[in-house]
Amino acid sequence: MRFPSIDLLRAVAIALMVTVHFVENLSGAWGEGVDFNRVGWLPAGFAAPLFTFLSGVSYAIWSDGLSRRGVSDGEISKRTVRRGLFLFGLGITFNVLVWLPEETFNWDILTFIGSSLLVLAACRTIPPAIGPLLALLAVAIAPVLRALAGYADFWRLGSYEPDLTLADVWLGFLCTGYFPLFPWLVFPIAGYAVAPAIFSTGHGGASLWPAAISASRRCGLVFGMGACLLVGGGLLILLPLPGPDGVVRRPWTMFPPTTAYVAVTLGLALTAVTLIHRWLDSPGQRPIGWPLAAAGLLSRYSLSIYLLHHALHIWPLWIAGTWQGGEPTAFWQRCLPPAASLGLAVVFVIACVPLFAGLERRGYRGIEGLMRWLCD
Repeated sequence: MRFPSIDLLRAVAIALMVTVHFVENLSGAWGEGVDFNRVGWLPAGFAAPLFTFLSGVSYAIWSDGLSRRGVSDGEISKRTVRRGLFLFGLGITFNVLVWLPEETFNWDILTFIGSSLLVLAACRTIPPAIGPLLALLAVAIAPVLRALAGYADFWRLGSYEPDLTLADVWLGFLCTGYFPLFPWLVFPIAGYAVAPAIFSTGHGGASLWPAAISASRRCGLVFGMGACLLVGGGLLILLPLPGPDGVVRRPWTMFPPTTAYVAVTLGLALTAVTLIHRWLDSPGQRPIGWPLAAAGLLSRYSLSIYLLHHALHIWPLWIAGTWQGGEPTAFWQRCLPPAASLGLAVVFVIACVPLFAGLERRGYRGIEGLMRWLCD
């Protein structure tokens, strides 16, 4: 079952990703040696938390739908594992083909979502309270792991640059890469845990939300948790973070994902999904029109769009750099002014609507269809 609220939020997330990636990769946004922790006018840092949170929500709805159709728990787990491995392998392939072989193990969002599906498969088989505890542990232990690993040594000029050793690869996967398990697991696990309260799914996490509490009150509880995270994260942002060298660190950064960053972005995800669910998914309140249809299309093909937009704006940079002087990254972050990159991002997102609508009419189902064919 599809919910317009999820489609709308996922469409927003993929549109934000496209915008940020076009501007950062083509323009650098702030010039050579861009600091990815600076947001400025660019809406950086919000799309990935929302996208990974929705992956947990969608998994809860998907697995509940299979259960209602009589699919056994064992078969659901097998399909989950196959999907997780598919996305993980796709992420590695994506890194090699788009970001060049030296970036094979940069642990991007696709490898993370694939890994998180394996964790969610386990969450289905354990007591429902354990999942949220794992999410809290992922946030709490992340700063400790980063300190022990020497996080700053892996990052140069705002980019993740590990050595190609087993130790560095493993540390990147756990805590130092772009999207490591700690703390990013909090987003899909949180989405999986609150889905029963918001969308009345029936997976194991439903026991966290007593049936005696009405659906509207359950949504209110989730909204309240999100609001508390927003307030708490906002207070953390106001606090200075002195480092061991005496330099005050900024409490809001995506790389590394600080506790304040995690709290605020998770709070935004929780409040947004409850509010938009009440607006769009309630009977008789759904607005009909092309904006919602376009959002649904972008949502259904979000994985294909994610892959396509990288290929369309990254490959020309590598080709031009190699053609001009033999260095593929020669034009990276210095190809266009930010305004031009932003315009290209807007054109790309708009063009995706008729493009995928036409392909869908011809029976094309994108990489999403291939995943279902191979894994389900």
